[in-house]
Amino acid sequence: MNVIITATELASELAGPVAPVLLDVRWQLGGPPGRQEYEAGHLPGAVYTDLDGELAGAAGPAGRHPLPDLTVFGAAMRAAGVRADRPVVVHDGGQGWAAARAWWLLRWTGHPDVRVLDGGLAAWRAAGGTLTDTPSTPEPGDFTPVPGNLPLLTADDAAALARRGVLLDARAAERYRGEVEPIDRVGGHIPGAVSAPTGENVTEDGTTFRTAAELARRFTSLGATADAEVGVYCGSGVSAAHEVLALAVAGVPAALYVGSWSEWSADPSRPVATGPEPG
Repeated sequence: MNVIITATELASELAGPVAPVLLDVRWQLGGPPGRQEYEAGHLPGAVYTDLDGELAGAAGPAGRHPLPDLTVFGAAMRAAGVRADRPVVVHDGGQGWAAARAWWLLRWTGHPDVRVLDGGLAAWRAAGGTLTDTPSTPEPGDFTPVPGNLPLLTADDAAALARRGVLLDARAAERYRGEVEPIDRVGGHIPGAVSAPTGENVTEDGTTFRTAAELARRFTSLGATADAEVGVYCGSGVSAAHEVLALAVAGVPAALYVGSWSEWSADPSRPVATGPEPG
């Protein structure tokens, strides 16, 4: 199954007999919720989904964006019209991080057909797609989340995987090296992890994924292949979902450490490596 869809392909499917459910997950790290932007203009039929309130739990010891309460998540998905027998397409403003988080959660909880709009809202508009400010009122869906359909890592799992397999750190390289840390208690990375910034998954426009072949070459150079055991973490489990999605485009299954550095670094007993090497 494809995990991404182009704007042209989406327009064709929306005009077809079984149009996908559309979720608008516009979000900015540290910024205001994207609802106001959604209300000003969104894809016809799209329903706004709040990353902080519906795709994550409250920040705490488990990290800044831990897994959501599945009761809350399931209710939000049903209210958005998500059904188990109908495809879902998710998008954000273009960066892809928030859309990837929604994609991962739906796949992890058992939805069989979820794709991310490559390039997000910007790609839709560039392809001539229209927007509306008319509120979307879908028929309630029937999706009931059942977790465990994609691999998930705990902190201990991540530490072990860094020793026996390939653990990718999706944050910017300077945060991996520990040169700067604007958010968490301490800078650096999980010992054994390999630097693999999320920004290198996309083209120069900063939103559209590189081709599957280009991504496969990139991840192979980091040791992440379909034959390897691969995991990903980031700052708080959002951009890492984008890397898991990029790996899926390249044909490489990968586990997600949702707690990521925000959980790992909050515990002073956990080891920290710095510098450009895995350590």
